[in-house]
Amino acid sequence: MLGRTVSRRKFLRSTASAATALSAAGPLLGALGANERIRTGHIGIGGQGTMHLRRCASYKDCQIVAVCDVDESHRAEAAKIAGTNPKQFSDFRQVLDMKDLDVVFIVTPDHWHAIPTIQAVQAGKDIYVEKPLGHNVHEGRVILDLVRKSDRIVQIGTQQRSHPHWINAVKRIKDGELGQVTTVNAWNAWNRKEMGGDMGKPADSEPPPGVDYDMWLGPAAKRPFNRARFHFYFYFWWDYAGGMVSDWAVHLFDIVMWALGYNIKSVAASGGIYALKDLRETPDTAAAVFDCGNYVMTYSLRHANGWRPHGDMDHGLEFIGTEGILQINRNGFQMYHEADRASRKPYYTEDRVGDFIELHHRNFFACVRSRKQPAADAEVGHINAIPGHLANIAYRVGRTIRWDAEKETIPGDPQAAALLTREYRTPWHL
Repeated sequence: MLGRTVSRRKFLRSTASAATALSAAGPLLGALGANERIRTGHIGIGGQGTMHLRRCASYKDCQIVAVCDVDESHRAEAAKIAGTNPKQFSDFRQVLDMKDLDVVFIVTPDHWHAIPTIQAVQAGKDIYVEKPLGHNVHEGRVILDLVRKSDRIVQIGTQQRSHPHWINAVKRIKDGELGQVTTVNAWNAWNRKEMGGDMGKPADSEPPPGVDYDMWLGPAAKRPFNRARFHFYFYFWWDYAGGMVSDWAVHLFDIVMWALGYNIKSVAASGGIYALKDLRETPDTAAAVFDCGNYVMTYSLRHANGWRPHGDMDHGLEFIGTEGILQINRNGFQMYHEADRASRKPYYTEDRVGDFIELHHRNFFACVRSRKQPAADAEVGHINAIPGHLANIAYRVGRTIRWDAEKETIPGDPQAAALLTREYRTPWHL
């Protein structure tokens, strides 16, 4: 990060932070006997789903008993990775019916997060569900209300919550080390290749062999199959997701809400599809401004150019306070005194140590055993998804929207308020 070198003292300090986080997460994976294995089922086994599957296959106290995907080729590959002869399904409900199952990983496109999560809670399973918690604000609220009435453990895939340098940075902000924070800047800067390349303008076609396309659509509107809407490219269609504004910026918004509190008053957003002339609906360039009561948060997104602000930070956050500045991303963070801003030399730096995915898994599995709330529970998942959803709504209606955080409504704007939920294709519903 920023070409820094790490001194032995800083390395030991960061290693100690990592050890503390591991201790807080509970017993190390692999330390338990075979009779205490957590039995997992995996719903959705694309790129991110395969990543989770591989990790679980490597944990000695975890046994993969089921894999589920609408794509037959994904299921077959997942079974090989699992190495445990898991049952294979194309319908997630068959996974939830299993009695010899403790935990489900839900790693599907966003439009398939809410319904499986709700039914998993009702089936008595603990859940690791990828972010954002829901396709829209209403889905997150329904999930949260249901989870609060249950005894289920639900962990959201905002894994920075379990990583030492993020934990330390948030603590320093909360302790007032920056003074009063009045401005936060957040950004993602990735070029078209880094974002999957141009999807082009392919014609509609028949689904690939072995794909249950009607199940893939699920609650979304009925549409002909098109490879530009399928697998990785689902991110860029309103029917299925909200682009990186809701799907990746959620990681950044999560840290801001954690450090400074959730108190959004209004959101304005602008942008468009300026550079990538393919079939996508979500913008390749966007900017949003959030009035959060006692601070302002800005967010910018670029898919056309990967130039990185603040040195080599392709994504990140900058907290600006009356006494100092903190810049952070997944590689580490640095802090600057306002009084020394001319020197551009940080007075404190901390680099990433440890694997944040494994730390988040460890936290989740420890909570499955202890029944304590995990680092990113359903309430965290609901709140951290709201800024991205609101920014997309402001972009789609083309005006500033006001937000009533207590009632979770957009007052005086029925067109914008309608986008807080969606219509569900029969027979699917919440």
